[in-house]
Amino acid sequence: MTQKNIHHGAAPVPPAALDGSVVLRLLPLTLTVFIGFLTIGLQLPVLPLHLHDTLGMGTLVIGLVVGAQFAAALLSRAWAGNFADMRGGKRAVMVGLLMAAVSGLVYLASLAFVAEPILSTWLLLAGRVLLALGESLIVTGALGWGMGLVGARHAGKVMAWNGIAMYGAYALGAPVGVALNSGWGFTGIAVAAMFIPLLALAIVSGVRPVAPTATRRTPFYKVLGTVWVPGLGLALCSVGFGVLTAFIALLFAARDWGDASLAFSAFGLAFIGARILFGHLPDKLGGARVALACVLIEAVGLLLIWGADSAAIAYLGAAFTGFGYSLAFPGFGVEAVRRAPAQNRGLAMGAYVAFLDISLGITSPLAGALASGWGIGAVYLGGAVAVALSFLVALRLLMQDAQGKQVV
Repeated sequence: MTQKNIHHGAAPVPPAALDGSVVLRLLPLTLTVFIGFLTIGLQLPVLPLHLHDTLGMGTLVIGLVVGAQFAAALLSRAWAGNFADMRGGKRAVMVGLLMAAVSGLVYLASLAFVAEPILSTWLLLAGRVLLALGESLIVTGALGWGMGLVGARHAGKVMAWNGIAMYGAYALGAPVGVALNSGWGFTGIAVAAMFIPLLALAIVSGVRPVAPTATRRTPFYKVLGTVWVPGLGLALCSVGFGVLTAFIALLFAARDWGDASLAFSAFGLAFIGARILFGHLPDKLGGARVALACVLIEAVGLLLIWGADSAAIAYLGAAFTGFGYSLAFPGFGVEAVRRAPAQNRGLAMGAYVAFLDISLGITSPLAGALASGWGIGAVYLGGAVAVALSFLVALRLLMQDAQGKQVV
């Protein structure tokens, strides 16, 4: 690798020039991720209904088609990370947006075969896989590109603002998808999935690129070995997020508390508010120190939900859970970046996010088994225990930092 490439990949501008402009420099990327992820968000409440009501598919097929995106995303993290390191974050994001747009085209093609539901379902499955590959490239590319633009010392801010964009897109995308489906059916969803990524592509095309940081492909296991400890922390603290989103509606129904939508709102508002107000803390105070405090807040939130005797206490627990999880993610993420080789940060981010994929993939079935044996409330006690274990991971990272070990 040339000295020029090293300079551009690691510190493209002097640190002093970044002090008051980090958020502004990240704004086009944040907006791009937000618009791109609307493509995913608007499908969440609609695709299962289309598969069931229009194509007549059962719950097993619906689960396979919907889950295919998450499985493909997990399996593609290493490929996306190497792509971003070798081709540059900008190219990764742009290719990812194009793949997301093509997935919408495949959805549209599936509607021509509604009379042949099996073929139509296979096309939808192909569209979901394409969308997953696009999502991997967008996330990994945006993280690496953002760190290239503002410097690795602002890695926490990069992750915080990307997270705001992603979860904000999920929150807005769901009602937009329902509205599109009500007015134009699944055709509206397919057309939107084609054109929304192109809008993001237009926004991001003018942002300056950063040079690739690697000249050859790096085996995934080599980077995985450097980030597995913070990745384990992410996996454990993500259990709280997984059980809240998957089971809060069932908890409210079991306890006759009515609609659970306010619990989602409390979680989302606390999550976004924490990142806006305190997203700078992992960079300033250290990722492990912030994660250490925030996973305790998240665990308290889950315990509040577990012991709640009213919807109001459950709302408060959801808000605590959202606040704590919001900063735990970039907290552990900053530690992952610090431990990864500078030339492989894209691959390292892919490996780090893979721990989230794994966590969410296994949390739901394990929590479902727990609920069947011990009741729905036990899910939140189990979630609190898992999140509390991530406290031990953060403590280990903090001790390693104090001793000057394992930091690249």
